[in-house]
Amino acid sequence: MSIASVIDHTLLKPEATRDQIVQLCTEAITHGFASVCVNSCWVSEVSERLVATDVRTCTVIGFPLGAASTHAKAAEATYAVQDGADELDMVINIGWLRSGDYDAVRDDIAAVVEAAQGRCVKVILETCLLSDEEIRIAGKLAVDAGASFVKTSTGFSSGGATVETVALMAQSVAGRCQVKASGGIHTAAEAKAMIEAGATRIGTSSGVAIVEG
Repeated sequence: MSIASVIDHTLLKPEATRDQIVQLCTEAITHGFASVCVNSCWVSEVSERLVATDVRTCTVIGFPLGAASTHAKAAEATYAVQDGADELDMVINIGWLRSGDYDAVRDDIAAVVEAAQGRCVKVILETCLLSDEEIRIAGKLAVDAGASFVKTSTGFSSGGATVETVALMAQSVAGRCQVKASGGIHTAAEAKAMIEAGATRIGTSSGVAIVEG
C-alpha cells in the first residue's frame, strides 16, 4: 500500500478558487490519491473532472462546527450525493456529545448515513475538544449509526491529529469501522506514524509534499 493511495487530497479554505480546485484534481489524478476533498459547492465540478479515474470525490457535511440541525446536515448530504459525491465527511454535534445527548448524536450521524445511500461516511469527532472517554463514546455512536470511518479533526479547531488519539480511536472502534487522521499532517514521517497507529486514511492539504518528500 502506497501512502498516496490513502490520502484524501484536501482543500477546504473558504477562499479557495476554481483554479485551485482544478489544480487539486490534477494533482490527485497524477499521484493516485484516494480522493479529492472539497466543500460541497465544488462537488459537481470535481466529480466531473474525476470521471473515469480511480480518485473519489469527497465533501464535508456540517463543516466545520457540526452544530447545524440534523435536517440541514441530511439535506446537505442529499444534495452532495446528487452532485456526485462518493464520500461524505460529517462533523459530529460536539455540544450534544458533551451534554450527554447520545441518542441525538447517534441519530444525527444516522441521518447523514441514510442520505449517503450506501456511500462512505466519515464522522469527524474534533478530538482536541473531547476527553478520552468522550472519544470512546463518540466512536461507539458512529459505529452504531453505520459510519464507515471515525476521523480526528476538521483542521479548523485548536488542534489536529495526534498519534495517541489515532491509537485510542482505533482501539475504541476495534475494527468495526476505520480511522482517518486529519489535521496538521504535513510530512511523510507524520503520515506513516498515523498509519502505524491505526489510521487507514490520511486527510491533508500537503499530499503532494508528502509523496514527493
